[in-house]
Amino acid sequence: MTALSNRKPGQPEASPVEPFKKAVAGALRAMAGKEEIEVQFAADRPSLVDAGDVVRARLPEPPRRPSARDIAILRGHADSYALKLACHDEKLHRRLQPEGLDARKIFEAVEQARCDAIGSNRMIGVADNIDTMLDERFQRANLAQVSDIANAPMEEAVALLVRERLTGRETPAACRKLLGLWRTELEGKAGPTLDTLAGSIEDQQAFAKIVQKLLLDLGMIEGEDLAGDDETGEDEADDQDGEQDNPDGESGEAEENEGFDLEETDALSDDMSEGAQEAADAPPGEDPDDSEMVDAEEPAEASRPPSARDAQRDLSAYKAYTTRFDETIAAEDLCDAEELDRLRAYLDKQLANLHNVVGRLANRLQRRLLAQQSRAWEFDLEEGMLDPARLTRVVIDDLRGTFAPLSFKREKDTNFRDTVVTLLIDNSGSMRGRPITVAATCADILARTLERCGVKVEILGFTTRAWKGGQSRELWLQSGKPASPGRLNDLRHVIYKSADAPWRRARRNLGLMMREGLLKENIDGEALAWAHQRLLARREQRRVLMMISDGAPVDDTTLSVNSGNFLEKHLRQVIEEIETRSPVELIAIGIGHDVTRYYRRAVTIVDAEELGGVMTEKLAELFEEAPRAAPAPEGPRRRAGAGR
Repeated sequence: MTALSNRKPGQPEASPVEPFKKAVAGALRAMAGKEEIEVQFAADRPSLVDAGDVVRARLPEPPRRPSARDIAILRGHADSYALKLACHDEKLHRRLQPEGLDARKIFEAVEQARCDAIGSNRMIGVADNIDTMLDERFQRANLAQVSDIANAPMEEAVALLVRERLTGRETPAACRKLLGLWRTELEGKAGPTLDTLAGSIEDQQAFAKIVQKLLLDLGMIEGEDLAGDDETGEDEADDQDGEQDNPDGESGEAEENEGFDLEETDALSDDMSEGAQEAADAPPGEDPDDSEMVDAEEPAEASRPPSARDAQRDLSAYKAYTTRFDETIAAEDLCDAEELDRLRAYLDKQLANLHNVVGRLANRLQRRLLAQQSRAWEFDLEEGMLDPARLTRVVIDDLRGTFAPLSFKREKDTNFRDTVVTLLIDNSGSMRGRPITVAATCADILARTLERCGVKVEILGFTTRAWKGGQSRELWLQSGKPASPGRLNDLRHVIYKSADAPWRRARRNLGLMMREGLLKENIDGEALAWAHQRLLARREQRRVLMMISDGAPVDDTTLSVNSGNFLEKHLRQVIEEIETRSPVELIAIGIGHDVTRYYRRAVTIVDAEELGGVMTEKLAELFEEAPRAAPAPEGPRRRAGAGR
């Protein structure tokens, strides 16, 4: 019997995965105990926003024909967000979190592990989904094969170890290597404290205080940083609010967890299984190009907010404790040629689809530049090519007996011809995975495109040589920890392609960004000043500097002994100097981070996949504008011609 369809003529056919998506969204709302959650499926980075009145969960868009692993990954994201909403009190969390950035990262990661463990202990399906999601996240972040403890984020290791203690489950395969690097040290310092966490898994406040003791054992905080044991003030206010909603005296957390009735969760699991089976049986179709995702729970960089302790610190001018250990190095000097070739091949393999997309955008940019070149003419000259548009005037003047001279024209240099562009790419740890891969490919393709148009391109990167200070910090410790030491990390500025090097010779250098262990901290102000000085030394009349970053400047060692805005204040000073006193034209692109609060000419993108389009569009707009005027009295177009 032929099935009847309610679809109206001309109405597009619904996606075969729509039933599955509805099941996932419904399960998320039911587990969280909140019907008003807005659930979106998009190719952007997964995220959870809980603004009180508005709760929005963004999940990965599933392929049209998802595999069992695709389904488990999507459900893992949904389950983890639902558990966070059901089991987590954000006000309590903010009040108890420690001050230091590294300590806060661990505190946040362990709290998420607690929420995940509550659901994993009650529902085996949820546990399996979260395992698969974690496995995928570590693979995407290039953490599955990490071999050096300096490149293994400590907060991830602590969260995995806590998860083992709370659930008794084996760590997912992609996470084992990272945890193995840290296990001996963590268990040696905080083993007894870790063993006590399971007894307080249902009580967020008691659990948080044990985590504070854990951070104290690990040396991440000092004794005076521990929260007091009194439960007055905000605690009482929170308790009173909870009692109004819960007259029986049960905690707000218990009320939120009413959605965890085993019979209801079993039914939800059955519903999701039916949706998953329906999605798996869907007719074949093309997977979207942007199905590869980076989890929003990866370590992200954010500016450290000033505290009361910061106000007592010396707010002197920016300085570095020592520059002895800083380095500016060419990419080919950081590893041998064979490894560079292997890393470049890996980069090409990862981004075959994006390469085509960005390539088309780059070709469009090239056509616009070449078209602009053909339209640039000077008229009413005494020599050059005869201007046919002026012939009518010449004939009329001859008939009148005035005998006007012939009019000539000449093609003149375009604005972009005598130009150099520097691409300064953030090589910090939060760029790990998809963002740095996209940035490397976009820089590669745009460098080749601009070179065809006669524009020289320089590609630079900035990071630090070590996590947590390196040799600069060791020297400071040996000197007795003098107050307000300034920057306490060793800079590493990398030259991937110099402006005078042809693209074909520097192409493989960009693969270095894929190297395990390169990406560490980011000190943006000094990197921007370095790139700016390199541009000032160039002979080109027009100089453009494009900064690509995904966060504010962060080096926790420096910020822990200076004011909280030490690095950010310096970045603003460097930006102001360039934007107001320099002939260099500065553009910034922020990946998931609002850079418009720093730069006058800036754009913020939500997902790294947008980078190629934004870079080409901004460069095209820039070349269609007149160059920035220099101190000389001549106009920029006349100077450009004279310089040639």
